[in-house]
This record gives sequence, C-alpha cells and structure tokens, in this order.
Amino acid sequence: MDDLEALIGRVRAEYREMPGLSLTTLQAARLWGMHLSVCEMVLEELVLRGVLYNTPNGGYAAAPPTRERV
Repeated sequence: MDDLEALIGRVRAEYREMPGLSLTTLQAARLWGMHLSVCEMVLEELVLRGVLYNTPNGGYAAAPPTRERV
C-alpha cells in the first residue's frame, strides 16, 4: 500500500505543478509510466479525495480549490 500512496502523492504533485493539466487515463499512464489499471486506481482515488474531477471529455483535471468556511 505504501507504493500506491507514493504514486498518489506523485500524481497529486504533478497536477499541482501543472495547473490546467487534463489527462485521460491512457495519457496519464503513458506520461507517468504506469500500468493502465494502476493509473486508473490512482486517478480514481484522487477523485475520491477531492483532488481531481472527471472532465466531460473523459479526462482528469485538478479540482478547483475550495474556500474554507468560517
């Protein structure tokens, strides 16, 4: 599980460093050299954590930051 968390952290950092990045699962797997099924798990986990969202064209993009409520 530590390996998966490391991949999740890596992908999260990549999205943070490249605002506006939107990739399909296949594109992301190629970019980061991951097996397609592993990449899908990583991206879906980041969606569940609210870091990414699914775009209408089937990609994954960084979720807009939310403002904390006071």
